[in-house]
Amino acid sequence: MKRERNNVRTLGWVAFFGGFGQDMIQPILPVFYSSVLGMNKETIGLIEGGLTTVVSVFKILSGFLSDKLKKRKTIVFIGYLLSAVSRFLFGFVFSAWQAFTLRFIDGIGKGTKDAPRDALVAQSAKEGKMGFSFGYQRMLDTFGSVAGPLATAGILLLLAQNAIRYRIIFYIGGLISAVTLLLIAFFVKEQPQEGSAQKVPFSRTLLKGKFLGFLLIMLLFTLGNSSDSYLILRAQNVGVSVIAIPVVYALFNLFYALLSAPAGALSDKIGRIKVMQAGWLIYAVSYLGFAFANQAWQIWVIYGFYGFYYATTEGVSKALVARVVPDNQRGTAYGFFNASLGLMALPANLIAGLLWDRVAPAATFYFGAGCALLALVLLSFSGLERNR
Repeated sequence: MKRERNNVRTLGWVAFFGGFGQDMIQPILPVFYSSVLGMNKETIGLIEGGLTTVVSVFKILSGFLSDKLKKRKTIVFIGYLLSAVSRFLFGFVFSAWQAFTLRFIDGIGKGTKDAPRDALVAQSAKEGKMGFSFGYQRMLDTFGSVAGPLATAGILLLLAQNAIRYRIIFYIGGLISAVTLLLIAFFVKEQPQEGSAQKVPFSRTLLKGKFLGFLLIMLLFTLGNSSDSYLILRAQNVGVSVIAIPVVYALFNLFYALLSAPAGALSDKIGRIKVMQAGWLIYAVSYLGFAFANQAWQIWVIYGFYGFYYATTEGVSKALVARVVPDNQRGTAYGFFNASLGLMALPANLIAGLLWDRVAPAATFYFGAGCALLALVLLSFSGLERNR
């Protein structure tokens, strides 16, 4: 039992350093592409759009493979290794094809690690602590996403006149990402899978059961859950200054991080469904707030409130997946779950963009709130969880 608790803690810190390294690099990539490599917007879109597809495909493949081989730790290690190496080598990129290649490798790494890591967290969670375990991981992951951009901002400020400042950030981001490899190699322990000797038919377990019902409800919600980039655009649209936007975003992540573990623990006590319903209601209210906002100070309040939504749904939804699928199918289930939601992001963003351009900016948020409320109602009648 002690080893299982240590696994949850260690995988939380793995998520922290992985998020730290990733979010040091992510905010400066568009600027690096255009101002240093001279890429046009179409090439940038091709690289980043291709990345999303690669991540989704490898989430499914790695999840299935981890169930088949029963070697989750090894696959998680390989995923983080590919990401760390590609981020470090980005400091040596001087052309579009080099950038595409390394982003492709990073996408393989990100897609490879996610599903088996989630399955390993689920296996390692103490009885009655599944929600807290995933919430703890999301908390540290998000703290990494707060620390990463702040570290990047500090380096940019310190090296304002240095022509290679972006490359230095890539080097440091890659090295910080490599800390995950030490944690996985020396502190994460492989967990025996319940029923490992028994093969559970994939179609019967996942495509005809409660998991499918939950996935369909999640896809409906995700259809209205467009990229948070639209929230940033809305903030600018209302009058928040460009300099203030990163601070607003950090405030959102801070609330998200601080509340993730308590929200997960609450779901262990009162049930996952109730906490997710509260989260989706918060999401709908937040989106209506973005629709009606007309002053900059309102954006600050709404962004902080929006962090409650992430805290009450991200980890809790993964804990619910663990509840409705057998242990030896969790890798595959998390692969399909993560990949399906990722692929739904494309139509969600297309709809959001069309509503923004052809109707009004507020229409994007009305649509998102409507999808969330409809999904909330369906979740109420899903019968996915009786109680705890």
